[in-house]
Amino acid sequence: MTRSEPFPQDEAAVLSLARALRDTGYTFTTVTPTTHAHVNARSRNAEAKSLRDVFGWSRPFRAGLLPEPILRLMRAAGAATEDGPLLRPTIRFSSLDGELFAHSAYPPSAPDAVFFGPDTVRFAGAVIAHLEGRTAPVRRALDLGCGSGAGGICVAKRVPGAEVVLVDINPAAMRAARVNARLAGADGVAVLRSDLLRDVEGLFDLIVSNPPFMIDTAARAYRHGGGPLGAGLSLAVAAQAVERLAPGGSLVLFTGAAIVEGQDPFRDAVADLCARARLDWTYREVDPDEYGEELATEAYDAVERLALVVLTATRPGRPS
Repeated sequence: MTRSEPFPQDEAAVLSLARALRDTGYTFTTVTPTTHAHVNARSRNAEAKSLRDVFGWSRPFRAGLLPEPILRLMRAAGAATEDGPLLRPTIRFSSLDGELFAHSAYPPSAPDAVFFGPDTVRFAGAVIAHLEGRTAPVRRALDLGCGSGAGGICVAKRVPGAEVVLVDINPAAMRAARVNARLAGADGVAVLRSDLLRDVEGLFDLIVSNPPFMIDTAARAYRHGGGPLGAGLSLAVAAQAVERLAPGGSLVLFTGAAIVEGQDPFRDAVADLCARARLDWTYREVDPDEYGEELATEAYDAVERLALVVLTATRPGRPS
């Protein structure tokens, strides 16, 4: 059996499907995979009964459930697979910031799945809050490891005329980000392939990032942070990003921190990094205890809680 694509190849067809779905008034708040599993496991939810069931809850459905134009667009996009007498969606659409965002269907089990969930909403909120409190102009912005593109698209909507670049190493994420940018009317953003900042040039007034921070034995790209207690990628993002901040430029990093005996090793590491780079910085917990189910695994045996945190680091100076 061949592995299904984590995101369809035909971007134009997905965009047409997304626009048609939006025109119906569709909205959906995507929950955590754990909550999703609990809700879908209820016997009455075995089969889809609405558009939200299909495109939000990723439930199998009968072809006659969908309006014929939407089913036709879904088939054209390659966004449905046969599942016995039913069809199963291979794409999801979630609501954020007044827009729809396309991403991988549940469960996001493929190594290169395009993830979107409550952390995406929290990340976008941190980015928007920074922009609302910011006085320095944003002429050039970067969403590093963009995934669905949500963070960068929120920036592009609020700083029209700025150069906004979305980068990811995952081709599926790049496809999703391009679709989502066009769907939001942010056609001017550029989507580039880059391993962190290796293939991106120049300085930025704003860098935003929501890197994976878990220890994932399946090594799924959207989830596995590597390094000590999953912090490896977040530390790499911070280290590279602070070197690319223009005078007055800021990094907004939303990630997770594993707390061990009351101590936060990730905070200690970024404190040292910001001190060496002579940056002004703030660090706050936005949720002190998330992903508690992970603490039952051997990898987190020494960890007492997983916190969600936001690091904001700013290079002193006036923009040129």
